[in-house]
Amino acid sequence: MSPEERRAMIITVAIPLVAEYGAAVTTKQVARAAGIGEATIFRVFEDKDELISACMEEALRPDQVTREIASISLDDPLVDRLNAAADALAAHLERIGALAGALHATGHPGGARNAMAGKLRTKRAKQRPEPAERDGGHQVRDAVAELFEPERDSLRLPPEKLTAMFLGFLYTRGRMGGESAGVEPAELVDLFLHGALVEAA
Repeated sequence: MSPEERRAMIITVAIPLVAEYGAAVTTKQVARAAGIGEATIFRVFEDKDELISACMEEALRPDQVTREIASISLDDPLVDRLNAAADALAAHLERIGALAGALHATGHPGGARNAMAGKLRTKRAKQRPEPAERDGGHQVRDAVAELFEPERDSLRLPPEKLTAMFLGFLYTRGRMGGESAGVEPAELVDLFLHGALVEAA
Protein backbone atom coordinates (compact mmCIF):
# COMPACT_ATOMS: atom_id res chain seq x y z
CA MET A 1 0.00 0.00 0.00
CA SER A 2 1.43 3.38 -1.03
CA PRO A 3 1.61 6.25 1.49
CA GLU A 4 -1.32 7.97 -0.26
CA GLU A 5 -3.40 4.78 -0.21
CA ARG A 6 -2.56 4.25 3.46
CA ARG A 7 -3.50 7.84 4.22
CA ALA A 8 -6.84 7.48 2.40
CA MET A 9 -7.59 4.21 4.22
CA ILE A 10 -6.88 5.73 7.63
CA ILE A 11 -9.09 8.74 6.89
CA THR A 12 -11.93 6.49 5.69
CA VAL A 13 -11.76 4.46 8.89
CA ALA A 14 -11.38 7.54 11.10
CA ILE A 15 -14.33 9.56 9.76
CA PRO A 16 -17.11 7.55 11.49
CA LEU A 17 -15.05 7.47 14.70
CA VAL A 18 -14.60 11.24 14.66
CA ALA A 19 -18.33 11.64 13.98
CA GLU A 20 -19.03 9.47 17.05
CA TYR A 21 -16.37 10.63 19.50
CA GLY A 22 -15.33 14.03 18.16
CA ALA A 23 -11.98 15.27 19.42
CA ALA A 24 -12.07 12.59 22.13
CA VAL A 25 -11.30 9.90 19.56
CA THR A 26 -7.91 8.30 20.12
CA THR A 27 -5.36 7.23 17.56
CA LYS A 28 -5.44 3.84 19.28
CA GLN A 29 -9.14 3.51 18.38
CA VAL A 30 -8.42 4.49 14.79
CA ALA A 31 -5.50 2.05 14.54
CA ARG A 32 -7.60 -0.79 15.96
CA ALA A 33 -10.45 -0.09 13.52
CA ALA A 34 -7.99 0.10 10.60
CA GLY A 35 -6.16 -3.07 11.63
CA ILE A 36 -2.80 -1.30 11.79
CA GLY A 37 -0.30 -0.34 14.44
CA GLU A 38 -0.75 3.05 16.08
CA ALA A 39 2.74 4.06 14.94
CA THR A 40 1.59 3.72 11.32
CA ILE A 41 -0.78 6.66 11.84
CA PHE A 42 2.09 8.88 12.92
CA ARG A 43 4.07 7.95 9.82
CA VAL A 44 1.28 9.53 7.79
CA PHE A 45 -0.01 12.28 10.08
CA GLU A 46 1.99 14.61 12.30
CA ASP A 47 -0.51 14.29 15.16
CA LYS A 48 -4.16 13.61 15.95
CA ASP A 49 -5.19 17.18 15.10
CA GLU A 50 -3.86 16.75 11.59
CA LEU A 51 -5.80 13.50 11.22
CA ILE A 52 -9.00 15.19 12.44
CA SER A 53 -8.52 18.06 9.99
CA ALA A 54 -7.92 15.57 7.18
CA CYS A 55 -11.18 13.80 8.06
CA MET A 56 -13.10 17.07 7.91
CA GLU A 57 -11.45 18.03 4.65
CA GLU A 58 -12.41 14.65 3.15
CA ALA A 59 -16.02 15.02 4.31
CA LEU A 60 -16.16 18.45 2.65
CA ARG A 61 -14.95 17.11 -0.70
CA PRO A 62 -17.80 17.02 -3.24
CA ASP A 63 -16.47 14.07 -5.26
CA GLN A 64 -18.80 11.42 -3.86
CA VAL A 65 -21.99 13.48 -4.00
CA THR A 66 -21.09 14.72 -7.49
CA ARG A 67 -20.70 11.11 -8.68
CA GLU A 68 -24.04 10.17 -7.13
CA ILE A 69 -25.84 13.06 -8.84
CA ALA A 70 -24.11 12.39 -12.17
CA SER A 71 -25.28 8.76 -12.03
CA ILE A 72 -28.98 9.75 -11.88
CA SER A 73 -30.70 8.66 -15.08
CA LEU A 74 -31.93 11.51 -17.25
CA ASP A 75 -34.68 9.16 -18.45
CA ASP A 76 -36.36 9.39 -15.03
CA PRO A 77 -39.08 12.02 -14.48
CA LEU A 78 -37.73 15.39 -13.34
CA VAL A 79 -39.29 15.06 -9.88
CA ASP A 80 -37.51 11.72 -9.38
CA ARG A 81 -34.20 13.17 -10.57
CA LEU A 82 -34.45 16.11 -8.20
CA ASN A 83 -35.52 13.89 -5.28
CA ALA A 84 -32.50 11.65 -5.84
CA ALA A 85 -30.20 14.69 -6.00
CA ALA A 86 -31.79 16.18 -2.88
CA ASP A 87 -31.30 12.93 -0.96
CA ALA A 88 -27.64 12.71 -2.03
CA LEU A 89 -26.97 16.33 -1.05
CA ALA A 90 -28.80 15.95 2.26
CA ALA A 91 -26.67 12.91 3.14
CA HIS A 92 -23.51 14.83 2.16
CA LEU A 93 -24.44 17.80 4.36
CA GLU A 94 -25.41 15.52 7.24
CA ARG A 95 -21.98 13.83 7.11
CA ILE A 96 -20.32 17.24 7.32
CA GLY A 97 -22.66 18.31 10.12
CA ALA A 98 -22.04 15.12 12.12
CA LEU A 99 -18.28 15.66 12.06
CA ALA A 100 -18.38 19.39 12.75
CA GLY A 101 -20.97 18.92 15.50
CA ALA A 102 -19.01 16.17 17.23
CA LEU A 103 -15.82 18.21 17.11
CA HIS A 104 -17.55 21.30 18.48
CA ALA A 105 -19.30 19.31 21.23
CA THR A 106 -15.98 17.90 22.40
CA GLY A 107 -14.25 21.26 22.54
CA HIS A 108 -12.35 21.11 19.28
CA PRO A 109 -14.08 23.51 16.86
CA GLY A 110 -10.69 24.44 15.50
CA GLY A 111 -10.42 21.05 13.80
CA ALA A 112 -13.52 21.79 11.75
CA ARG A 113 -12.55 25.42 11.09
CA ASN A 114 -9.06 24.57 9.93
CA ALA A 115 -10.29 21.90 7.56
CA MET A 116 -12.99 24.16 6.15
CA ALA A 117 -10.38 26.84 5.54
CA GLY A 118 -8.10 24.27 3.91
CA LYS A 119 -5.33 24.92 6.46
CA LEU A 120 -3.98 21.40 6.89
CA ARG A 121 -0.40 21.36 8.06
CA THR A 122 0.74 18.74 5.60
CA LYS A 123 2.95 19.43 2.61
CA ARG A 124 0.29 17.89 0.39
CA ALA A 125 -2.34 20.36 1.56
CA LYS A 126 0.02 23.29 1.03
CA GLN A 127 0.46 22.44 -2.64
CA ARG A 128 -1.71 24.42 -5.05
CA PRO A 129 -4.67 22.17 -5.93
CA GLU A 130 -5.91 21.59 -9.43
CA PRO A 131 -8.76 23.86 -10.56
CA ALA A 132 -11.28 21.02 -10.33
CA GLU A 133 -10.28 20.42 -6.71
CA ARG A 134 -10.34 24.11 -5.83
CA ASP A 135 -13.92 24.65 -6.94
CA GLY A 136 -15.94 21.65 -5.85
CA GLY A 137 -19.04 23.83 -5.79
CA HIS A 138 -18.93 24.05 -9.57
CA GLN A 139 -18.82 20.27 -9.82
CA VAL A 140 -22.03 19.96 -7.82
CA ARG A 141 -23.73 22.82 -9.68
CA ASP A 142 -22.84 21.38 -13.08
CA ALA A 143 -24.12 17.92 -12.10
CA VAL A 144 -27.43 19.33 -10.83
CA ALA A 145 -27.85 21.63 -13.85
CA GLU A 146 -27.56 18.57 -16.09
CA LEU A 147 -30.66 17.12 -14.40
CA PHE A 148 -32.75 20.01 -15.77
CA GLU A 149 -31.45 19.76 -19.34
CA PRO A 150 -34.07 17.33 -20.77
CA GLU A 151 -36.80 19.85 -19.84
CA ARG A 152 -34.86 22.95 -20.92
CA ASP A 153 -37.47 24.06 -23.50
CA SER A 154 -40.32 23.83 -21.00
CA LEU A 155 -38.60 25.48 -18.04
CA ARG A 156 -39.56 28.99 -16.89
CA LEU A 157 -35.90 29.81 -16.19
CA PRO A 158 -32.56 28.50 -17.55
CA PRO A 159 -31.20 25.34 -15.87
CA GLU A 160 -28.28 27.32 -14.41
CA LYS A 161 -30.58 29.74 -12.59
CA LEU A 162 -32.89 26.98 -11.42
CA THR A 163 -29.89 25.06 -10.12
CA ALA A 164 -28.77 28.01 -7.99
CA MET A 165 -32.27 28.35 -6.53
CA PHE A 166 -32.64 24.60 -5.96
CA LEU A 167 -29.30 24.36 -4.15
CA GLY A 168 -30.21 27.40 -2.07
CA PHE A 169 -33.35 25.56 -0.94
CA LEU A 170 -31.38 22.49 0.05
CA TYR A 171 -28.43 24.24 1.69
CA THR A 172 -30.70 26.26 3.98
CA ARG A 173 -32.64 23.18 5.11
CA GLY A 174 -30.07 22.34 7.79
CA ARG A 175 -30.38 25.81 9.31
CA MET A 176 -34.15 25.70 9.66
CA GLY A 177 -35.25 25.77 13.27
CA GLY A 178 -38.47 25.01 15.13
CA GLU A 179 -41.15 23.15 13.22
CA SER A 180 -39.21 23.64 9.98
CA ALA A 181 -36.38 21.46 11.25
CA GLY A 182 -38.21 18.31 10.17
CA VAL A 183 -38.64 19.37 6.53
CA GLU A 184 -37.74 16.45 4.28
CA PRO A 185 -35.80 16.87 1.02
CA ALA A 186 -38.79 15.54 -0.94
CA GLU A 187 -41.00 18.25 0.55
CA LEU A 188 -38.57 20.92 -0.59
CA VAL A 189 -38.47 19.40 -4.07
CA ASP A 190 -42.27 19.43 -4.24
CA LEU A 191 -42.39 23.04 -3.05
CA PHE A 192 -39.67 24.00 -5.53
CA LEU A 193 -41.52 22.45 -8.47
CA HIS A 194 -45.11 23.38 -7.56
CA GLY A 195 -44.95 26.42 -5.28
CA ALA A 196 -46.63 27.13 -1.96
CA LEU A 197 -50.16 27.74 -3.18
CA VAL A 198 -52.74 25.01 -3.69
CA GLU A 199 -53.93 25.09 -7.29
CA ALA A 200 -57.52 26.21 -7.77
CA ALA A 201 -59.88 23.43 -8.74
